[in-house]
Amino acid sequence: DSVFRPSTGIFVVLVQANSPAALAGLRFGDQLLTINDEVLAGYSVDKVHTLIVKANPERIVIAVRDRPFERTVTMHKSSTGHVGFAFRDGRIISLVKDSSATRNGLLVDHQLLEVNGQNVVGVKDADITKIIEGAGNVITVTVMPSFVYDHMIKHTSGGMLKKLMDHSIPDI
Repeated sequence: DSVFRPSTGIFVVLVQANSPAALAGLRFGDQLLTINDEVLAGYSVDKVHTLIVKANPERIVIAVRDRPFERTVTMHKSSTGHVGFAFRDGRIISLVKDSSATRNGLLVDHQLLEVNGQNVVGVKDADITKIIEGAGNVITVTVMPSFVYDHMIKHTSGGMLKKLMDHSIPDI
């Protein structure tokens, strides 16, 4: 599992499938506030990694702010099966006028992070499209501004996101 420190704190950027972090419910974009009562404000990523490595693996207590830069948008498919947005590399690049996407506040220059709770960070566009097409008539996406996303992942290998990120379908 991996973390990143933009100027605003320590954020989770990679959660491996079946890892203790995944089993505890950590998700991409979560902000780590404390580890075993040690406040992380001002800490480097290396210092946070060291804290995690040195902690007792039987019990690590982490205080988390749930994805402060993210928001969810729920949309309804049209009679043609569309919700009204286009994306490239997971980034929303255009919206269809008067579509469910525009009526419900989806914005361009936002990165798709989840579709109906399934993490799509590092997933190919064709596979994201299949997830959307295979979903029911109501789609909920989790997004964050692209500039925040780009800042968070700039030190993370795209291949690592594709291969190691937990992309499992959540239990509903």
